[in-house]
Amino acid sequence: MPILNRMAELHDEITEWRRAYHANPELLYDVHETAQDVAQKLETFGCDEVVKGIGRTGVVGVVKGRGGDKSQRVIGLRADMDALPIEEMTNLPYASRHKGKMHACGHDGHTAMLLGAAKYLCETRNFDGTAILIFQPAEEGGSGGQAMVEDGLMERFGIEEVYGMHNLPGLEVGQFAICEGPIMASTDEFTVTIKGRGSHAAMPHLGIDPVVVGAQIVSALQAITARNINPLDPAVISVTQFHAGNTYNVIPETAMLNGTIRTLGAEARELAEKRFREMAEGIAVASGASVSIDFRVGYPVTFNHADQTQNALEVARIIAGDERVNGNATPMMGGEDFAYMLEKRPGAYIFVGNGETAGLHHPTYDFSDEAIPHGTSYWAKLVETLLPAS
Repeated sequence: MPILNRMAELHDEITEWRRAYHANPELLYDVHETAQDVAQKLETFGCDEVVKGIGRTGVVGVVKGRGGDKSQRVIGLRADMDALPIEEMTNLPYASRHKGKMHACGHDGHTAMLLGAAKYLCETRNFDGTAILIFQPAEEGGSGGQAMVEDGLMERFGIEEVYGMHNLPGLEVGQFAICEGPIMASTDEFTVTIKGRGSHAAMPHLGIDPVVVGAQIVSALQAITARNINPLDPAVISVTQFHAGNTYNVIPETAMLNGTIRTLGAEARELAEKRFREMAEGIAVASGASVSIDFRVGYPVTFNHADQTQNALEVARIIAGDERVNGNATPMMGGEDFAYMLEKRPGAYIFVGNGETAGLHHPTYDFSDEAIPHGTSYWAKLVETLLPAS
């Protein structure tokens, strides 16, 4: 079965919603206008209940199937609403109207696709049970998924399983990709402040150079992934910032390193942090410097549960055909706070093709509107398949 006919009919309307969100991006929890528009649309569609303010600015829509409250089965579908602090460089007619803000990850498309599915489900109600439509703020570093979970999302709405979807540049439009187990990495961050002793650059023996110490730490950290962690356990340590000094002839007093550690398993995550601390502190002591470490535990591994992965695979194959669904996708080292929802309930996270576009978080990225019927059909068919009408 290809994309649903009704989704093809709604394509232009959903595209208009998507482009309106793209032109008006909002960051983190400050998604008030987006959330208000989402809530209004859900009410207009005829959702049985619309709740605002879950996880600060999240929105939840409740759609009951034909059996009303007779069936107790409940599944959740989640989309993210927030944008990124990036200056857009697309020159599109619907480009961001807000300087320094951009939908560079396709959350505008995710929101619009789930709204399209909501409209269809409210019209047809060709299922028994309840579909919970989750519109989440602050995915981009704000732990909005965790905030919604801590606000009682799962318990309040009785969610038994939860599903997420993200667009993927480089994957052909109309294709899907998923894997069982880890599909996205944990995302820990660190700041290392190195304190040496400043001196004239021509007299380095009178000081303790924090730049040299920092350079040694940067190089040594790569040995953690190369020599400490099992080569079969994916792990990445990236130092992304190195700040020190402000003139050419002075050895500074301090230097600062910032970066991230990504892993796909608990054992590798724990070992990476342990060795990171040991190396940074050990190199500093050996050099006569001192360090302070700010280690921030970030998003957990996004882990797809076995049965729910098979559910997602089955539905994707119904929509796209067997040959256009990759059930053994390679996990990615990017992070995703849908992980918090998957820690609370079994579920699965799938990728939908965005075509040969610029990469995620790039200033020339744009969500492909051609992906909309595929994503909305997946959401609708997921509900109808997992909550079949009697």
